[in-house]
Amino acid sequence: MAALLTRGSKAAALLGMLALLAGCGAAPSEESTTSGAPSDIYGQPDLNGIWQALGTAHWDIEAHEAQMGPVVRMGALGAVPAGLGIVEGGPIPYQPWAQQRKAENQADWLNRDPAVKCYMPGIPRATYMPFPFQIIQGKDTIIFAYEFAAASRVVYMNRPDFEHPFEAWMGHSRGHWEGDTLVIKVTSHVPDTWFDSAGNFHSEELVVEERYTRVSENVLDYQATLTDPQVFTRPWTISMPLYRRLEPNAQLLEFKCVEFAEELMYGHLVKKDPASTE
Repeated sequence: MAALLTRGSKAAALLGMLALLAGCGAAPSEESTTSGAPSDIYGQPDLNGIWQALGTAHWDIEAHEAQMGPVVRMGALGAVPAGLGIVEGGPIPYQPWAQQRKAENQADWLNRDPAVKCYMPGIPRATYMPFPFQIIQGKDTIIFAYEFAAASRVVYMNRPDFEHPFEAWMGHSRGHWEGDTLVIKVTSHVPDTWFDSAGNFHSEELVVEERYTRVSENVLDYQATLTDPQVFTRPWTISMPLYRRLEPNAQLLEFKCVEFAEELMYGHLVKKDPASTE
């Protein structure tokens, strides 16, 4: 328990520093936006808080049936639950060559899925993994901090023409407000991230337009339109609700998963004891 508290304290301290960088240490304003949603000290809809998606999108963003998991010894607890999917308007519009690549990825997903190796999940996948994330809202920047792999990103609200000089695992985010909706354009993706564990993928040409709208005190409506002419025949959209974590002591804890993946990735490099029978 002491170790858990220590880890939680470190995470809280880190988020406190991020909040100072974002310039958002003050309490929300009592004023409301035009839709009636509470506003922050800058008069924008207050999205601050810890949020999490429910559902099975982190396994497969398309509709899918329940199926056996990759680790037989885990039995029912390792199985993949069924899901209705979060893709709007039918299946993902892959080009023919990309549909084949997706099938190959899915058949060998345990070896190919970057998240298995603790690589940062990218956008939009970080949003609906089974881990919470925190929004820390400032005037010129908004910080998203994710529990998985201690990933984070900065959304630049005052630099619409700022182009990132290189690709990044979490992309490059520029935002603006459209009424009460936070709109974020994410570019400069690396081609290595996936959308889920079912092999759905993209190229470095991916552009994601995210839309966060507060529909009630504890619910955000999340939509993301994905455009990648190298892989898809047209833009397509995913959508889902995000729910506020309401525990009195809600916070992001540490999930620095590199140590969990080291044996998987580098175990074959460890020198074996000649006297060992293993």
